[in-house]
Amino acid sequence: MVHQYKLNGYNIVLDTCSGSVHTVDEVAYDIIAMYKTSSEDEIVKTVLEKYSHMPDVTKEEILECIGDVKALEEAGKLWSEDEYENLAIDYKNKSKVVKALCLHVAHTCNLNCSYCFASQGKYQGDRALMSFDVGKQAFDFLIANSGTRRNLEVDFFGGEPMMNFDVVKQLVAYARSVEKEHNKNFRFTFTTNGMLLDEDVMDFLNAEMSNVVLSLDGRKEVNDHFRKDYAGNGSYDTIVPKFQRLVQKRGGKNYYVRGTFTHNNVDFTNDLFHMADLGFTELSMEPVVCPPGDPYALTDEDMPKIFEQYEILAKEMIKRKKAGNGFTFYHYMLDLKNGPCIYKRITGCGSGTEYMAVTPWGELYPCHQFVGDPKYSLGNVWDGVTNTAVQDEFRSCNAYARPDCKDCWAKLYCSGGCAANSYHSTGSISGVYRYGCELFKKRIECAVMMQIAEIEEE
Repeated sequence: MVHQYKLNGYNIVLDTCSGSVHTVDEVAYDIIAMYKTSSEDEIVKTVLEKYSHMPDVTKEEILECIGDVKALEEAGKLWSEDEYENLAIDYKNKSKVVKALCLHVAHTCNLNCSYCFASQGKYQGDRALMSFDVGKQAFDFLIANSGTRRNLEVDFFGGEPMMNFDVVKQLVAYARSVEKEHNKNFRFTFTTNGMLLDEDVMDFLNAEMSNVVLSLDGRKEVNDHFRKDYAGNGSYDTIVPKFQRLVQKRGGKNYYVRGTFTHNNVDFTNDLFHMADLGFTELSMEPVVCPPGDPYALTDEDMPKIFEQYEILAKEMIKRKKAGNGFTFYHYMLDLKNGPCIYKRITGCGSGTEYMAVTPWGELYPCHQFVGDPKYSLGNVWDGVTNTAVQDEFRSCNAYARPDCKDCWAKLYCSGGCAANSYHSTGSISGVYRYGCELFKKRIECAVMMQIAEIEEE
């Protein structure tokens, strides 16, 4: 499958299955667009008519270009065969190990963000803190179900995990005490709103966490519109200096400042640029996912504006990188030469199979976005996965499981999309969250264009 688009002065042609990326002139772009549906004579006639004002576009040149396109097709770099569908099924059926857990150490939060998908940390349930015993059993479950895999990941999540920080420290110490015995290496991530950060906490996070995710929505007025404490005070003035200090002590590496944009700030590039101007260089900004009736839900009218924002962002990132003050945007991180293996590109995040969320009570869910939905309870950290029917449903979830993805050029970039977003928008993990799908495709187009610009610069 071939996808063509124009962006920032480039004529870009992607071959989905080979991963080949081509930048071409206008004539070649049009020839490729007609190649599969028109005869050679029809292509020559159409191109000569379109470019009649350009004397250097001759029949001979057009025929030579058609020959080049044919050579690329024969080399498997255009319209390459899709040979991966059966691999997706085989890989997920063979893969029986758990690689990562999301530990919900705190189902409570000291902020009262109105757009919070987790209902201010409660996940539609009771407020609770995970005990050390439950957390320890979660680590034991992970070790026991990880097979021969050495590298394991654990995310400390909430709510606000800092409201149960003593248990976090105890669990890290426990993991470090047993990892050599079991030939494991734990990689930790910590997500925080930053309200309780102090020097001692920063030192611990920087010593033990491979990555930290810091929640900030951007400009003060944007952040404080939603991210308020229970007294109604915004969080910006409290957290920004703390985040700057943590990143400074961290050496400016292995963190993300992560925001959420809504209908209220469709101009979210201004929030990203603001965060970059504050000195943060590792950035992420996610579209809000919420019921369509919410006043801050993204609308169909917002989509063209968001597309424009992604293009503005890509162009500004190119400009800033040339100027020596560049920054990273999570959704534009794309390695065209050494990217994820085909199995990863087919199967995605591994939710429900390789990756699970653990509640404060030790209950297992496919990921944090399913927590609290009884239909998707998988079991618990003592008995393991007992709801095998649901796990099998997730095991069959891949880039080829959704009929709507069959003819999509981006399926090997998104792996079929987020199961949780699909479920919440369609009622099925095999559905398609169309809004998110369109945004994802736009981000990939921008990311590819940036790679091309970087290669040209080099």
